[in-house]
Amino acid sequence: MSGYHGALPSVRRKVFVSYHHRGDQRHYDAFSAAFHDSLQLLTDNSLERRIDSADPSYIMRRIRESHLHGSSCTIVLCGADTWRRKYVDWEIKASLDQQMGLVGIWLPTLPLVGDGTNKPDRLQDNIDANYAVWIRWTNIIADYRQLMNAIEATLVKPRSLIMNNRALMSYNR
Repeated sequence: MSGYHGALPSVRRKVFVSYHHRGDQRHYDAFSAAFHDSLQLLTDNSLERRIDSADPSYIMRRIRESHLHGSSCTIVLCGADTWRRKYVDWEIKASLDQQMGLVGIWLPTLPLVGDGTNKPDRLQDNIDANYAVWIRWTNIIADYRQLMNAIEATLVKPRSLIMNNRALMSYNR
């Protein structure tokens, strides 16, 4: 991780957590247990079941108003199939539209492919642009301050680095 090495904030940051529910629920549960005292966690509790609409504009508005409201950062738990999930892409887009910080976490279930990993394209765009912070699960579990530092690092990055011009994913891959 690069960048921020200042004092950790004394307030509990409100963060939104995006992940593939069927594939990575156990990691979300472990994440929630490990960080519930340090962070105020918000999650979508599976948009596919909660928002009964096929209208992307309506769904994006609901994501912004009902799920991201008040958050300063979105954390994406990246497992083997996270990159395939359209609602993860939509949550990242809505977060970036609101100029929130963005942190991607490499879960143990995400395999190395060649010299990289399959992560959501929009997240990769922002890692490449040096806006999003990419960190390993093993690092944040070993030392919670690494996650706190990653969140603070993304929050001070210039918003001009945000890359959010991809079309929304229209289906799960």
